[in-house]
Amino acid sequence: MWDSARGRIVLADDHPVFRDGLRRIIQGMDPMVTIAEAGSFDQVLARAREGAAPDAFILDLIFPGFAPDESLTALRREFPASSVIIVSMMDDRATIQKLMEAGADGFVGKTLSAEDMAHAIQAIREGASVVATSADGALAAVPDVPSMLDGLTPRQIEVLDQLSAGFSNKEIARNLGISPFTVRIHVSAVFRALGVQTRAGAAAKAAAAGLNGSSLG
Repeated sequence: MWDSARGRIVLADDHPVFRDGLRRIIQGMDPMVTIAEAGSFDQVLARAREGAAPDAFILDLIFPGFAPDESLTALRREFPASSVIIVSMMDDRATIQKLMEAGADGFVGKTLSAEDMAHAIQAIREGASVVATSADGALAAVPDVPSMLDGLTPRQIEVLDQLSAGFSNKEIARNLGISPFTVRIHVSAVFRALGVQTRAGAAAKAAAAGLNGSSLG
């Protein structure tokens, strides 16, 4: 469950029925979250400026006033700490990659079940970069640049640090205050970035880079 202290979300879709359904999914995971709904990009900006910066923007790919490149750039400039999640029926990989490069933190397909959408959104909110498009609910971490630790995000380095110290996924989740599901996403991304297939292989590369769990308190 998300930390409700940081839970203000701007939800944008020009189809009220889907918007209402997604709002119910989000509130089912965190009843304390505040959701501001919008039907156009102008409304997105207006809702976002009504108080503290939103914890997240959850945006349809196609709705009035939203031009992906320009709009994502504008959101990143004004709300750099907010996560941006795109939801869409579209599943073209090239388009999704462009969205991620433009500043989106994750992409969630509308064909997913309510449970899988909730898991994907939660994982993105907890720091994972996720693309979830298949109807069977398969989730994939966005691959990082395979350049040892330089290719890892700060959260992935934390996960690798604890993995190297021998902690299980459940223990890492408890230590970092995130869900085991999100830990699995991070571990998958770490394996991809380091070019390994096992925890032992990841730990060996971490040790070679000078990371061996010594930062654990």
